[in-house]
This record gives sequence, C-alpha cells and structure tokens, in this order.
Amino acid sequence: MGKVYEGERVSSLAITIIGVSFIFLMSTLGGSVVFLFRKDLSGKTNSIFLGFASGIMIASSIWSLLLPAIEQSENLGVLNFLPAAVGILLGTLFLVLMDKLVPKLLNKRADEYSQPFKLFLAVTLHNIPEGLAVGLAFGNAYVSGGMSVFYSALWLAIGIGIQNFPESSAISLPLKDKLKSNTKAFFYSVLSGAVEPVMAVLGILLSKFFSYLMPWLLAFSAGCMLFVVAEELIPEAKASHPSTASGWGLIIGFVVMMILDVALG
Repeated sequence: MGKVYEGERVSSLAITIIGVSFIFLMSTLGGSVVFLFRKDLSGKTNSIFLGFASGIMIASSIWSLLLPAIEQSENLGVLNFLPAAVGILLGTLFLVLMDKLVPKLLNKRADEYSQPFKLFLAVTLHNIPEGLAVGLAFGNAYVSGGMSVFYSALWLAIGIGIQNFPESSAISLPLKDKLKSNTKAFFYSVLSGAVEPVMAVLGILLSKFFSYLMPWLLAFSAGCMLFVVAEELIPEAKASHPSTASGWGLIIGFVVMMILDVALG
C-alpha cells in the first residue's frame, strides 16, 4: 500500500470532494434546462426530445454500462457475456414487476404513473452504478495511495459528470410534458442525480466489496433503460407526432452520447 503524506492527504480529500460534487452539479445543471421552456412542448418538439432521450439512453446502455460490464467480467474471471445477459433480463423483469406492483401500492391506474415513473426509475438505476464506479475509483486511490491514481479517478468523475448533463436534460424535458410543471420535472431530475454522490461515497467506503457486483449492477441498469426506451419512450414519441422527428432525435441523441462516452471514457 502506498504512503499518503499529510499534504497529499489534504489534496486527495479535496480532489475527492471536487469529483463527487461535480457529478451532482452537472446533473442539476442538466435538469435546469427545463426552465428554458416557458410553454408546453408541441407534439413535434416533444417527439424530438423523447427520441433524443431514447438515443442517449441506448448509447449509455452500450458504452457506459454493457461494455464496462463485459470488460469487468473478464477481469473477475467470469464468463464475459454472463453478467451482461443475466443483468439485462433481470433489469427488464424488474420493471415489468414494478408495472404490476406500483399501481396497486399507489392505488392508481398503470397509465397514471407509467412513463414519468419508469423514466425516473430507469435513469435513477442507471446513476447507481455510475456513482459506484466513481466511488470505487477513489476508493482504489485511497488504497494505492498514489496521487496519480486520484487524478485518474477525478478524470473519470469529470467524464461521467459531463455525460450527466444531457442525461439529466433527457429526463427533465419529457417529464415536463407529462407532469405539466417545470419545478416538478426539475425536482425529479435532481432527485435522480442525487443518487450518484450518495453511491459514490458508499463506493469509497465499501470499495473492496462492490467491485464484484459492478458487472451485474451495470447490466441490470442497462436492462432497465433499454426496456423503458422500447416500451415507453419510442411508442410515446411516435404517438406525439407521426413523422421522422423522433427518429432524428434518437439518432442525434445516440451520436452525442456515443461521442461523449468514447471521448471521455
């Protein structure tokens, strides 16, 4: 284990605080985009944003979740496709069960909560392994004791934070249309992003244990996101405006998130 001297300890703590805070700050800024839209979204605009959100979530599922899950499975000596395949199926099954249980618990019809709740839940679940990834990176830095490892963890946090901006926008804008409230849409977006710093701190504290669960958690989140895209966002986007607007939104969202994931990964 590397030594961390007193001056370096202060610096490492500052770097950790900056990294953990940055991922939440960018989620908050992304969610605040909703306040730029004073009026209700038109059918075509809503279709574009739903398509954009779909593209972002698909790209995030691949580059931020499934590919790291496969890579980490190889490092852990597990069949590289197993956590990815099982995790996707479990994530899908989880949301299907939530569809049946939540309306009964809330005493509401399924269509009264469906899209806003599932979109919020999927993005929140996606943020859990991302927060853990940041926490594990900083936890590894504390174990190794090298300042270069702290800077590497900081860059990971910055990369995830930058990705959080469009992701947070992607949840707040469709929620605005459903909830008819900028404030509520912003609140749910911030609440979804607040999971990341919490899980980052937890990842730092329990870094030795979460590393084995990460491939499964990543794939589980991917399954949730892909199911929401297929079951909710794309059908809703086409229903909002019967044109190619949602298709263009999906492609643009996918390309934007792919570039961010590859460039910052």
